[in-house]
Amino acid sequence: MTRVVCVTPNPAVDVTYRVPVVETGASHRVADVLERPGGKGVNVARVLRALGVDTVVVAPLGGPGGRWLADALAEGGLAARAVPVAAATRRTVTVVDDSGAATAFNEPGRPVSVPEWASVVAAVTEEVRGADALVVSGSLPAGAPDDLLPRLIAAARAAGVPAVADTSGPALLSAAGAGPALLKPNAEELAAAVPGLDPADAARRLLALGAGHVVVSQGADGLLGLTGDGAAWRVAAVPGVAGNPTGAGDATVAALVRGLVTGSPWPDVLVDAAALGAAAVLEAAAGEVDLAAYARFLPTLDAERVA
Repeated sequence: MTRVVCVTPNPAVDVTYRVPVVETGASHRVADVLERPGGKGVNVARVLRALGVDTVVVAPLGGPGGRWLADALAEGGLAARAVPVAAATRRTVTVVDDSGAATAFNEPGRPVSVPEWASVVAAVTEEVRGADALVVSGSLPAGAPDDLLPRLIAAARAAGVPAVADTSGPALLSAAGAGPALLKPNAEELAAAVPGLDPADAARRLLALGAGHVVVSQGADGLLGLTGDGAAWRVAAVPGVAGNPTGAGDATVAALVRGLVTGSPWPDVLVDAAALGAAAVLEAAAGEVDLAAYARFLPTLDAERVA
C-alpha cells in the first residue's frame, strides 16, 4: 500500500467558528464550533487518507495544545510521529459566515530549539525509509533553521523518495535548491519569493534552482503546472464553486503527490489536483473533501498546454 510521510513544521489546533455574518467591531453569537488537529501537513494527510492512501504525520508538538493534537490525531485514525518540544503548539481560528467567506486568525508558531529540529529531521529520516513520498507543508515557526527544508528533502532523496514542498518565503527558494520532485506555491507566495516576473517565468526560476516540477495555485485562475523542461500547462478553475478555500491548497497537494507516486501522466495529475482542490472548497473545514463533487468535477476539466 502507498505510504506518504507528511511533515507539518508549524502544527496548530484549528478552531473554526460558523456565524451568520462577520461585522467588524461587533459581538457575534457563534452557531457552531469545530476543533481539530491542524497545520497544512495534517490537512494533506487527512485528504490522502480519504483517497485511500496510507500516511504518517510528523510534527513538533508541545504544551497542552500539542498533547491534545496528538490525542486527536490518534482518535481520528491518523498515524503520527510526535516530536516533543518545549514550545506550546499554536492555535488558529477561522470564522466562516453563511456566504462561505472565511476570515482566518493564525497565531505564529513559537520557536523550536536547534536540538529539537534535529530530532524532527531524525524522525523524518526514519519514517521515509520504505515510504513512497515525503510532503513538507506549511509555514515555519520563527527561528527555524534556514536549512531545515533542504535537510528534510535530502533525507527523502537519500531514501530514493520523491519530496513535495508547499511553503513560502525564503524557505521556498531554499527548498527549490535542494532538488524536490515538486514545489506548490500559490500565486502570492511565488510573487513574493521571485518578484517582478509573470507566474510562468517565476516558476521557471524555481525549476532552474533545482525543482523537478512546479505547480502554482491561482485561485479563480486555476492551476499552472510546469515540468522540468519548462513546459507549462493550465487547468481552469471549476466555475461557480463557493465556500471555504482554506483547505483547497492542501487537497491540491494531496492529489499532486498521489499523481507523482502512481506515475500518472502530467496533464491528468493537474486535472485531478484542480478537481480535488475545488471539492475541498465545499467543506467547512480544511482537510476534508466532498468526494461526490470531486467525481463530478473531474470530467469537466482539461489541461491546456500554454508554452
